[in-house]
Amino acid sequence: MFRNLYAVTMKELKSYFNTPIAYIFIIFLLVSTSVSLFYFQQFLGANVASFRGYFSTFPLVFIFLLPALTMRGWAEERKMGTDEILLTLPIKEYDLVLGKFFGALTLLVLVLFLTIPVPLMLAPLGNFDPGQLAGEYLGALLLGAAGISIGLFVSSLAVNQVNSFMFGVLALLAFTMMGRLQYVLNLPLRLSGILDFISLDYHFRSFVKGIIDLRDLGYFILLTFFFLFLNGKVISLRKWG
Repeated sequence: MFRNLYAVTMKELKSYFNTPIAYIFIIFLLVSTSVSLFYFQQFLGANVASFRGYFSTFPLVFIFLLPALTMRGWAEERKMGTDEILLTLPIKEYDLVLGKFFGALTLLVLVLFLTIPVPLMLAPLGNFDPGQLAGEYLGALLLGAAGISIGLFVSSLAVNQVNSFMFGVLALLAFTMMGRLQYVLNLPLRLSGILDFISLDYHFRSFVKGIIDLRDLGYFILLTFFFLFLNGKVISLRKWG
């Protein structure tokens, strides 16, 4: 099991670096978050020893970056006909699903690691809380994992990469921003609570503050497993249907 999972993970990771996707993903995330921090939020002039503003941009950036990362996961395999070859191999469906997931997640971990020089460079300018920073990175990783699982599920349903990207963006936009509808619409309190519970952004806010709430932690883990489960079901139906 683990040998097959490792093989699929490495295949997916290598495929990212054999195309411009990995490099575009890395450069765009690093540049967009840094520009937001130093230009739009004027970090150096704010005189606040906090990276909340830096990490608060991740949900918006992920809405576009993660679908770009996952759009070829299954849609390209389906278009090229290679999904039929994969499904005839002696590899379990969930090894394929998890392999694609961990391949994308490994790339995300790499790019998050590459952002570490930003807080290291700014650390001498203030008394930053390392615990809060660790919570922010954990939140970014969990948010990214959930977004990847949603993107791969959308890709398993899409007929091509363009559809996968478009519907992936729409899905992440809905999951991210629905918690903010209460600020623009006069929604009933109970409905606002439901939308908050579903919203990625709502559960990410605690991590941005450096607070690791078990409810938020459980939300991201359950949401990730839920969409990986659905992804596996779609692939199983395609294999045996």
